[in-house]
Amino acid sequence: NNHVVEGADKLSVQFINEKSINATIKGASAARDIAIISIPLKDIDEETANSIKIATMGDSTKLKVGNGVIAIGNALGYGQSVTTGVISALNRTVSIDNMKNDMIQTDAAINGGNSGGALLNASGEVIGINSAKYSSNGYSSEASIEGMGFAIPISDVSELIEKLMNGETSNEDKKGY
Repeated sequence: NNHVVEGADKLSVQFINEKSINATIKGASAARDIAIISIPLKDIDEETANSIKIATMGDSTKLKVGNGVIAIGNALGYGQSVTTGVISALNRTVSIDNMKNDMIQTDAAINGGNSGGALLNASGEVIGINSAKYSSNGYSSEASIEGMGFAIPISDVSELIEKLMNGETSNEDKKGY
């Protein structure tokens, strides 16, 4: 997500074997909260390269409320985390930093550090990018919020991701500026 890398002086990608490689931002869109980072292929050792799998992209336009989902990420910086849940709502308008986007709402736990992680369908296809959650610090006698996580629908941003990956624009929000 853009909110993860925005303003960063230095980025690195850590793999499951705990090896890290410096990364750079290839392109970003603050309005859609999307960022593409890259690492030099020459810096990936053989062990890491052999363990990397390419994610299969799904079709978020085919989702239905009640479909099972899996959220993966790095919750609270503890390392890989996996949670499950269902799609609670589709096209839920969420406002973050005065920017509104229609998102997938899920009750799969999405916590700090999960941003940028994949939301998967039951077939293991990426159908969303974990981005936000609502929470509250209310007392039991007050209204409180639990289980409201949000993901960017992959079908809504697949074209933008492709453009950013191919370097067609370095910052989508300033295209034509």
